[in-house]
Amino acid sequence: MKSFTLVETLIVIFIFGLAMAAVLGFILILYKTHGYQMEQSLAISEARRGIETMAKEIRKAREGENGAYPIEYAGDKEFIFYSDIDNDGKTERVRYFLGQVINQNLTQECFTSSAGGSCNVSFSGFLTGTLKSAKVSVSVEGDLGSNNEYVDIYLDGQKIGTLCQTGCTDCAGTWQGTQVFDVFNQAQDGILNFTADASFRVNCGTGEPKCNWGGYHTMKAKFELEISQEIQGTELKKGVIKPTGSPPTYPQDQEKISVITSYVRNSPPIFEYFDQNGQKITFYPARLTDTKLMKVFLVVNVDPNRPPTEYQLESFVQLRNLKQE
Repeated sequence: MKSFTLVETLIVIFIFGLAMAAVLGFILILYKTHGYQMEQSLAISEARRGIETMAKEIRKAREGENGAYPIEYAGDKEFIFYSDIDNDGKTERVRYFLGQVINQNLTQECFTSSAGGSCNVSFSGFLTGTLKSAKVSVSVEGDLGSNNEYVDIYLDGQKIGTLCQTGCTDCAGTWQGTQVFDVFNQAQDGILNFTADASFRVNCGTGEPKCNWGGYHTMKAKFELEISQEIQGTELKKGVIKPTGSPPTYPQDQEKISVITSYVRNSPPIFEYFDQNGQKITFYPARLTDTKLMKVFLVVNVDPNRPPTEYQLESFVQLRNLKQE
């Protein structure tokens, strides 16, 4: 019986190795494909359950416990409404939204050493998403011990308030006269320019105190900007606030947020709004008052760079308590 030579044996082993590598590679591809398809299937099922729950809750939208209209906000990718979602007889504030809310705290200071002088600060580059809230806390320190020694605060050239007309002392060595201003509307363009303008009696001349806390000055001001904005992501989330107190309120800091579904890839809106005639509503204020029918639309894909292609789900919801009699 003829035996294999060493060369022939090596060739057979090499060919066998190539065959095994090909088989293993094919199995690996099948495994990855199957695993991806399973993940995509789970994501679709999750999204479908989310839409079913959402439609059920929206359908029952009603007036809030505080008397609020059933629809509070009607955006393309955020919808806020009131509904008794847990059937406890009390109406919850419900928010469905695509994205992540981030909070920023930015601080700047300025000073003047001139009698009746002014100083300026600017905030820019902070807006990277959809603005939810914007407030600025302003404090001052300096020669501010009399009722004719005060500081006017301006935003983009418009006066928004006055600090230290009462209750402040000369060169206290600590911040005084703090006031908080809502600057949501002015912050929409991503730029805020503030000016602190001291009255003419704010000075450090003969017989006046010299302020040296943090360096010689007649007046200095601190601006603390608090920004909340939403950055679009791939997770559709749900926020729920239960009513509390008497009269009832919905405290924002008590919102409980959960993820409804991941891998949402919407370019078109998630929410669309229609009037009693089935006409799409594009003018925002009308969305709050004229909406009778909503379309909920989700595009789901675990990985947009791989097949299968995106999966689309949609549902139409009639808001029962907003029907015209």
